[in-house]
This record gives sequence, structure tokens and C-alpha cells, in this order.
Amino acid sequence: MTKKFLGAVSRGTLAACMTSAVFWGLAGCASDRPKPVALEPIQTKLALQTAWQSRLDSVEFPLAMGARDDQFALASTQGKVSVLRATSGQTVWTVELGASLQAGVGFNGRKAAVVTRDNDLVVAEQGRVLWRHRLPAKGTTAPVVAGGRVFVMTVNRVVHAFDGESGQKLWTLDKPGDALTLAQSGVVSTFENTLLVGQGPRLTAVDPDNGSVRWEVAIANPRGANEVERLADLVGPPSRFADVVCARAFQSAVGCVNAKRGQLLWSRNSGGWQRVAGNDNVLVGADASDRITGWKTQSGEALWTQEKLLYRKLSGVTLWAGAAVVGDADGWVHFLNPQTGDILARMETDGSAIETPPVGMGDVLLAVTRKGGLFAFRAR
Repeated sequence: MTKKFLGAVSRGTLAACMTSAVFWGLAGCASDRPKPVALEPIQTKLALQTAWQSRLDSVEFPLAMGARDDQFALASTQGKVSVLRATSGQTVWTVELGASLQAGVGFNGRKAAVVTRDNDLVVAEQGRVLWRHRLPAKGTTAPVVAGGRVFVMTVNRVVHAFDGESGQKLWTLDKPGDALTLAQSGVVSTFENTLLVGQGPRLTAVDPDNGSVRWEVAIANPRGANEVERLADLVGPPSRFADVVCARAFQSAVGCVNAKRGQLLWSRNSGGWQRVAGNDNVLVGADASDRITGWKTQSGEALWTQEKLLYRKLSGVTLWAGAAVVGDADGWVHFLNPQTGDILARMETDGSAIETPPVGMGDVLLAVTRKGGLFAFRAR
């Protein structure tokens, strides 16, 4: 592994090259990751059916699907942004941006926002581009479209706010921090009239009107001999239920915060780099070995662990239809009981990796593969 840093690191290098992601700053990796655990036959306990299928171009960037008002918003690496009807897969609108993408999609039911590899923030609506703005650094986190504004965070942790209609720059939050940052999808989200952003291992509440900081809570307190060992950026998207927001700090911890009070509820050591998801009772996430754990949401007490999917390169977790859902590198979608960790069902896609956390909208769950396959499932 080299010691030459350019300020940002992709998850792939620090995760022993588990993906073929583009790296910024670190090169070299380990190749001794254990073989994936073979899938065992299961007794299906959750009846599922395919609702519809479709296809995009390939998806080779950290896609975050938008889900709002019975619509899914998604995009391909090549720059095609699509809004589809969740129940049927019917196209509502599409737009070709003419540039490869690096982050997206932020979506509020009308406007979709993405970031290109040329560092352009692009906002589209009803099949046409409204405006573009060249960012001063790369962005790997999906923008947020909310309250008539568009918010985006670049890999140097700088947060920018724009007017959603005109693209006028409103404010910038630039806080001094560590030189080394993580080039992976981070935390930019909303809670009531507050913007929540990840600033290293800290969840920071920001006034969306002027960019001032309201409170900060550290989910992890990393210790290490060098910057790489201390790297603990929050991984997005976060999981929210009522006043509680939970997130993972890269290779360091999982924790939950009361966003109403700006108070840490709990934090537990846990290696890993994929998002966690939960509800009022349980929070579910996989570690670096793809060992899945369920924690009590209110206390952080471990409820169970599941080791039947070890080393399968799992996606982040989504809770849907009473199940904790993850995809794997072979295109399987796994449905687990969030209270016990038991595997309830398994659905096949096109055999290519599912790296984006599946997303639910009502009674439909959508999984996107690296080849661009769209597989929508419905519980029967």
C-alpha cells in the first residue's frame, strides 16, 4: 500500500479491494479475502413475486435511488436519469445528461439532482435540465433536494447549498478537518427543518437557511497511529425513524442519535463500510466480513448475529415488508427476519453485483444490479 495521499480514499482500497471502485489517493490492496460462503437451501417464509423488470445502462458509481410519491428516481453511469412509476416500472420521464455520473440521485418527487465526473451538479425536472453548477471538488454523495433548495457535499466534506429553481449559490459550510477523507457515499439528509451532514465521525446539524451549525455529535472516537487508521467518516444514507437517526462510521462504529435533542443515544464498535437500517426496535447492519448484526435501537445491545452470508460482499441494508433486505455480489437479494436474523427468503436477479441498497416504495422493493438490471419485487 502506498503512502501517497491526495486527500480522499475510496472504500475499495481500505476494504482489501472488495470492489473495483475508482480510488482517489491510495493505491494497492490485499487479495487474500476469504471465499464467499456458499448459499444453503432455505425454507421460504416470506412469499415474494416479481412485480416488474427493466434495464438501465451499467451502474458503476455509488448510486442512491430516490423514492417519493410512488416513483423511483435512478441513473446510469453513462448519465441517463430516469424516473419510473414504482408500481409498474412505467417511465415517467428521462433525460440524457451527456456526461458520466459520480453521485446521485437526490429526488423530491419533482426534481432530480446528480453529480457528474466533471464535478457538475446537475438538476433536472420533467425530462429537461434546469441548471448546472461546477463544484470545486468531487462529489460521491447523492445531493439532497428539499425545501426549495439543493444541498451537496464534496469529498473534502464541504457542504454547498443552492436555490432549487435558479441554481444560485446560497451558502457554503467549510469546516477544518482531517486531511484524509473517504470517497464514498456520506451522510447528507434532512430532519424536520434541519440539514444533517457527516463531518468525519460527527453527525452535524446545519441550519438550511444559512449553513450555521446547530449541534454536533460524534458517533465514533477513532484512535490510531496514522490518518488511515483514524479515518471514520459517516457512511450514508443514514437510517431515520421518529426522532432517531442512526449511521455507521467507516470501519469504526455504529451508533444512534436523538436528532431532536442533538444527543448520542449509543455507539458500539463495529467494523464495516455499508449503511445500516432499522426501526424503533432493531437496527441491522453487516460488518467488514459480512457478518450481519441486529442491535436494539434504544440501547445498542446486540440481539443476534447471522454468519450464513459471510464474504458475499453485501450491500447496505434496507427494511421493507417486515424484513431486513441486502443484496450480494452474485445478484441475490436476501430477506432476513430483523428480530432474529433468520433468512426468510432469497430472490435471484441477473447474476451481477448488487452494490446499491435496495429501496422500498409502498409494497414494491427495487434492486439494481451493476449491469443495470432493475428488479422490482412485491410481497404476496
